[in-house]
Amino acid sequence: MSQISSQISAIVYAAEAEIIRAEDGYALEQLQSKYLGKNSELTSILKALPKLSPELRRHVGQEANSVKEKILRSLKQREQILVQARLTATLAQEVIDVTLPGCGQNIGHLHPVTQVRYDFEDFFTTMGFQVVEGPEIEDDFYNFTALNMPKSHPARAQHDTFYFADGSLLRTHTSPVQIRAMHALGAPLRIITPGRVYRCDYDATHTPMFHQMEGLLIDENISFAQMKWMLQSFLEYFFGAETTIRMRPSYFPFTEPSAEVDVKRTVNGVERWLEVFGCGMVHPNVLKAGGIDSKRYSGFAFGLGLDRFAMLRYGINDLRLFFENDLDFLSQF
Repeated sequence: MSQISSQISAIVYAAEAEIIRAEDGYALEQLQSKYLGKNSELTSILKALPKLSPELRRHVGQEANSVKEKILRSLKQREQILVQARLTATLAQEVIDVTLPGCGQNIGHLHPVTQVRYDFEDFFTTMGFQVVEGPEIEDDFYNFTALNMPKSHPARAQHDTFYFADGSLLRTHTSPVQIRAMHALGAPLRIITPGRVYRCDYDATHTPMFHQMEGLLIDENISFAQMKWMLQSFLEYFFGAETTIRMRPSYFPFTEPSAEVDVKRTVNGVERWLEVFGCGMVHPNVLKAGGIDSKRYSGFAFGLGLDRFAMLRYGINDLRLFFENDLDFLSQF
C-alpha cells in the first residue's frame, strides 16, 4: 500500500509543479490530458483497483480521487491566474485617451419592407383609410369560414397552413382583420390591414413568414369602377404617373366579381406584365359574416404582398434576402 501511496503522491507533486509553470491555456489542456487522461498514470491506478483487496481498494480509491480533485483545482486556479494576467496586460496596452474626438456611430435605418409599408400607409390614409391590425394567431372562423371559404378549400390543408394542437392557426392572410373590423366598427368603413402572415412555403419568391396588406372599403353605392380608379391612382403614386395597368377576371371566395391587377414593367430590358394585386367586390356572405347589411351596403377589397412590392421597387429577385439579416445587403436601402 505504501508503494501505491508514494506513487500517487509523486503524481500530484509532479502535476502541481508543471501546472505552476504553465504559460497558457493550451499548456493546461496538455497537462490535464497527461495527468488525468485515459492513458495517465493515475487512471492506470484506478483501473487496477478491482485487483486489490477490498480494504486496500477503498483506501487507494479515496486517495486517488482526492488527488484527481486536487489536480483539477490546481488547473482551474492556474487558468484564472492566466486569464487575469492577460486582462491586466490588455488593459495596460489599451489605454483610452478620453480627450480624443469620437469615431462616430453607424445610424440605423428602416428595413426596405417597412419603407414600402409606410409608403402604402401614407397614400391610403390620405384617402381616408384607417390602419388596423389584428392577432397573428387566429381561429378557423375568422381565417376561413367568415371569408366564404368552403371546408374543402385547399388553403385549409395542413401542407399550406400552420396549425396548433387546439385547432387555432397562424393567419394565412390579413383578411381576418377585415371581419374583426366590421364587427367592431360597422359600416361605412375604410381600412387597410398591414401585417405578417404565415404559410408553409419557402423558395426564391416565398417564405414561411411574409408581409401582406389588404384594403377594405364599405359604403352605400360602391362600384367596381371606383375600386379600379383607386388602385390605378395608387399604382401611379408608387410606380410613376406613366404606369399602365390591366385587370383580368379571377376568382376569390371572398369577392364577386374578382380580378387580378397587372402592371407593365421593364425587367432586364424587356417589357412584361407583372401581377401585383388581387381584388374584387366584397361577397355578400362576407358582409353578412361581418354583421353588415349587404342589401344596403356594398364594398370592395384588395390584397397585395408588401415584400413583392419591395422586390419590384428595388429590383430584388430573391425574397429571402430581406430576412437573412445581411447588413451589407440591407445597408443599400
